[in-house]
Amino acid sequence: MAAPKKGRGPSGGQGRPGRALVIILIAMVALAGGMFLSGHTTPRLGIDLAGGTSITLKAKNQPGKPNAINPTNMDTAVGIIERRVNGLGVSEAEVQTQGSDNIIVNIPKGTNSEQAREQVGTTAQLYFRPVLTVAASGPEQPAPSGSPTPSGSATPKPGESATSDDKDKDKGEEATGEEATPSPSATTQGRAVSEGLKKAPTPTPTNSAEPKPSDSPEASPSADPATAKLQEEFTKLNCADPEQRAAAGKDALPTDSIVACGSNVPGSYEKYILGPAEVSGGDVDDAQGAIDQQTGEWIVSMEFSSAGAKKFQTITSRLSQQQPPMNQFAIVLDGEVVSAPSVRTALSKNAQISGSFDQQSAEDLGNILSYGALPLTFEEVSVTTVTAALGSEQLKGGLIAGGIGLALVVIYLVAYYRGLAFIALLSLLVSGILTYTIMSLLGPAIGFALNLPAVCGAIVAIGITADSFIVYFERVRDEIREGRTLRPAIERAWPRARRTILVSDFVSFLAAAVLFLVTVGKVQGFAFTLGLTTLLDVVVVFFFTKPLMTLMGRTKFFSRGGSWSGLDPKRLGAQPPLRRSRRVSASTEPKEA
Repeated sequence: MAAPKKGRGPSGGQGRPGRALVIILIAMVALAGGMFLSGHTTPRLGIDLAGGTSITLKAKNQPGKPNAINPTNMDTAVGIIERRVNGLGVSEAEVQTQGSDNIIVNIPKGTNSEQAREQVGTTAQLYFRPVLTVAASGPEQPAPSGSPTPSGSATPKPGESATSDDKDKDKGEEATGEEATPSPSATTQGRAVSEGLKKAPTPTPTNSAEPKPSDSPEASPSADPATAKLQEEFTKLNCADPEQRAAAGKDALPTDSIVACGSNVPGSYEKYILGPAEVSGGDVDDAQGAIDQQTGEWIVSMEFSSAGAKKFQTITSRLSQQQPPMNQFAIVLDGEVVSAPSVRTALSKNAQISGSFDQQSAEDLGNILSYGALPLTFEEVSVTTVTAALGSEQLKGGLIAGGIGLALVVIYLVAYYRGLAFIALLSLLVSGILTYTIMSLLGPAIGFALNLPAVCGAIVAIGITADSFIVYFERVRDEIREGRTLRPAIERAWPRARRTILVSDFVSFLAAAVLFLVTVGKVQGFAFTLGLTTLLDVVVVFFFTKPLMTLMGRTKFFSRGGSWSGLDPKRLGAQPPLRRSRRVSASTEPKEA
């Protein structure tokens, strides 16, 4: 029974080391070929290395929607923000969720990056609301109740209109701000607001008790408490004050009537009373800034969905029959009026917004309208901007640190393990090639970007990989110290070394996985790289280091145990008499039995 055991060679990969080496060689060639064929021959660099802006957005709970922050709405928001940014021509922007209520937006340095950042911050709801009252607003013109204003509060904003692309429609006459009229009194304004609220198809619950219409100009606006409250907020609102301007119209429900601010000319502001929303940004299929071929001015053309076209036709048909300013509809984004064109005819599927637009403002508004409203409201938690020069310096510093660490490892291996260092260095090279090609392919595949923490993870991986080699080498040397020759020592050392390597790599991978799941932001790059390189360490040790060690054990240089092989029995303190005594005792056992 003892003879067959003694003569049996190692099975599987141990008996055919060349097969394992061929497998890993094929894998390396396939990954390198895929990298060159895809055109991504370098890893995709993160914002902190390539330069750009990283924005962290946090979702906020909305009034009346306590459970709005959920995975579905977060994924929808990511898609809309990504389309907004990419719609500006920003290439390779990254938008992804982090945790349950955070979105990370990475905008690379380049054309339109600043413009994209501004649109990313504009993350609230988009609505079309009818205008009930409009007035100039500012420190010089607080528009107190009953006082006239020279700009004419009952007229639409100068230079803005909404027209239809349908040429067979009667375009009619347009009321513009040039037809300035005296500002109505508080009584007249109150009556206009009250009538506007009654005509809105979806009045707020506070307006359920409609006031009786009155033809008398002296009708008191306080007859309806809701109208009186809106009028009081409108009178006190000073849109020149940044705090008041930011608070106006925020966190309002679509069914609410609101006061809001807008700016048609930089440095000047208008304040509005707006009715309930009748069309939302989700009803717009497409919108884009373009030049009107007839006038040469920048306009925004819109195309509504089927349902949106019906809603838009209903509201514009009603508004076109009203007197200024109640023939205007306001496009409200984040509670701010971005445009308030007047309507001169009923519009349907296609429409144009014309006004005081330049190229950027027209394209911005078209981009926002095209991709619609977000299902959640967000606030900026942090904004980090890195210049390309700083990113290159950080990358250079990381590579220098990695080179120093690798050099120290090589010096240690050569000084202590001598010939075995050749196997270790080849294994490190294979691990480096696999890591580089996989990182290059993961960029276009899953959007992986190599940031500075990820570089740190790769540097740490050098030590983890070297540690696996050391564990195996020491097991082999222990077997030689016990008096065994090299080839049996290699095979007997492998099971114990394999167990230790697997346990060590499992702990490292578990730590990386936990770190990846519980962290937010760039730390995940470190965890991802650490986990990836840990898995590759197992692959390299099993399919390259062990088979190569088996082949090297069959060469004269290593099998003879020369002083430069790293496996010299004398240097390792082997005791041959101990080995012979074991054989003698083993051979006498059967006789005694």
